[in-house]
Amino acid sequence: MLYKITMHVLDAQDAFFLARRPRKDSPHTTAAYRRDLAGVNVLLAEVTGRSVEGLAVEELTTGVLRSAFGQFADSHAKSSVLRAWSTWNQFLTFCVADELLAGNPMAAVARPKAPPLVPKPLRGEDTPEQLLSAAADGARRARDPWPERDVLVIALGLVAGLRSAEMRSLTLGSVVGRPGERRLHVLGKGSRDRSVPIEPAMERIVEVYLESCRRRFRAGRFGRGSALLRDRAGEPIGRGALEYLVRSCYRWAGLHDRVPSGANLHALRHTFATRLAEDGASASEIMALLGHASLATSQNYIEATARERRAAVASNRTYRALGEVARVAAE
Repeated sequence: MLYKITMHVLDAQDAFFLARRPRKDSPHTTAAYRRDLAGVNVLLAEVTGRSVEGLAVEELTTGVLRSAFGQFADSHAKSSVLRAWSTWNQFLTFCVADELLAGNPMAAVARPKAPPLVPKPLRGEDTPEQLLSAAADGARRARDPWPERDVLVIALGLVAGLRSAEMRSLTLGSVVGRPGERRLHVLGKGSRDRSVPIEPAMERIVEVYLESCRRRFRAGRFGRGSALLRDRAGEPIGRGALEYLVRSCYRWAGLHDRVPSGANLHALRHTFATRLAEDGASASEIMALLGHASLATSQNYIEATARERRAAVASNRTYRALGEVARVAAE
């Protein structure tokens, strides 16, 4: 079959997103795909000497893509390069399916190895408890304290394992079930729904927060479809504000040295999963509660916990004396 259909890259990318609509990707996923495509589009235009608007799909050869991705790798982290490679691989696979290309050239474009998935929980046995106390008490030193909201955010990470985007997607109708049997209906990554049970203590935290909202926003009317988490102006809280809130709680608690580099809010979710593993939860239970797409991801928490326990045992000072005894006995 001859592939003579010519289409501009931007038009093909519009068709790609149209074809993906039945998949119901989350807005976050779609935005990430668009960024990956747009960033490499600029480099492809530079390599070919064309404008982005004038670039044709048939010009996406192995050599051109290698040059563009080489430049992309010079200015981006390994994880970003890997994600962009995956996005372009999916896009060009679509082009092959739509007979815009005879084959997918991404197979010949080098990509970095995926970094190992290493959980990054908060360090320290009592750190989660200290953080909750800081959110409840330390937040009162803020210019406009709102401890009821801050405690809820920290709790959503520590006892429900929610991601940032999942917290921001919660609505007043996300809390479902009868009193004593409440659960959170969560719209997760990849548009995967899940249900996370919450205990009476968490129910009370939610109730106290909603009471504080009624005091703060007397004129506001929030329906079941309204965002649960709000900023101080009563608007749905943004990603940056949520990250700043969590960093502020770390600062109030004096826990900077116990937060893994680059983890921030996600460290709360990893702490939730790690404690589940330490308390004997199975990989399938962790997978269901955290909304993982792969059982292997959930298994990482169990394996990491086992390694940490072995390392803790090995650090026991008595083992040094035991080692000397064993050495003498072997002579």
